[in-house]
Amino acid sequence: MRVIWERSQNIFALLACQRAGGSSTVRLLRYSTDMSLTRTRARRATINDVADAAGLSRGTVSRVVNGEKYVSDEARQAVEEAIARVGYVRNSAARNLVKQESRAIGLIIHEPHSLLFEDPNIGSILLGANEVLSKADYQLVSLIIDSDRDSRRVADYLRGGLVDGAVIISARASDPIATAVADIGLPAAFVGHPDGNPELPYAAIDNVAAARSITSRLLDTGRQRVGMIASALDRDSGQDRLAGFRAAMGGRFDPRMVVEYPLYTYAAGLEGMQELLRRAPDIDGVFAASDAVAAGAMTALQEAGRQVPEDVGIVGFDDSSWALRCRPQLSTVRQPADLLGSAAAELVLAQLSGQPSPPRVLETAIMWRGSA
Repeated sequence: MRVIWERSQNIFALLACQRAGGSSTVRLLRYSTDMSLTRTRARRATINDVADAAGLSRGTVSRVVNGEKYVSDEARQAVEEAIARVGYVRNSAARNLVKQESRAIGLIIHEPHSLLFEDPNIGSILLGANEVLSKADYQLVSLIIDSDRDSRRVADYLRGGLVDGAVIISARASDPIATAVADIGLPAAFVGHPDGNPELPYAAIDNVAAARSITSRLLDTGRQRVGMIASALDRDSGQDRLAGFRAAMGGRFDPRMVVEYPLYTYAAGLEGMQELLRRAPDIDGVFAASDAVAAGAMTALQEAGRQVPEDVGIVGFDDSSWALRCRPQLSTVRQPADLLGSAAAELVLAQLSGQPSPPRVLETAIMWRGSA
């Protein structure tokens, strides 16, 4: 269908030409200017309109709008009343263009779309970062990477100057986005501390120590055949949790008692536990790399007729909403995901203001519940 608009003096004509079966039909609809198909946008009030309404100079109005000093209380009140009357809204886009800043910070999430709603840590990190940035009058912009094409698209977006900085979540080893951020010179911070990436500031926890502590406590309950469902070994958190498990097991570590999956998901726990049961039917303890993984593992155990914790004790990592939904509730490591987001945002703001931005390592705690 081809639609052509023609305007002749005060008449708009819409000609819709549709070809079907070798023939064509034409329908002509006429509208007067009182019934225009287009809608005129109301003119936006300007600073000159405010000045006219207040009876003051444009310079005085500008000083009030920009919060500058040396304006009398009477003039300030007159300007504020005039702004309310004419409906003036400051053009932030134009102001930011002049100052060469966007007042926006990108939150780069390197995760598959399917994981965004399954992993509550991402939401907690986002909210923590947003709280800090909103207080500093910055807007948080979410940028999701699920493919190589997404990586290229996001890199181009960052080069366009549309954000002033970035918080990077779930970066992989030698992550191309982290490299692009460093090449651009964009103020940025990692949540976590991925290997093989540029030395950017970061906010993290000690995953090795936390995993070692909770595995040791699981062993203290008398478990003899303990395995692990490891996930996300392409990033620092997954690698470090496996390292902590191995350190706690010491001479009892058996590589056949570790199964690996790419993501921290419920499905990984379900399938991983089924595989561990095939490899070691006498297994009596499991460290799952995340709470979502542990929840899936508990389902597999219950479907196999194993009681938790009587037959198999299980522990997780995160202390997310998954932990409290499990029955029995999950013993796990509490990591402060919201504070990690806040700390990473603070590191970005520090760089923007030219202040030091040393790494931030936050504390974790073991939450011991009924699953072990």
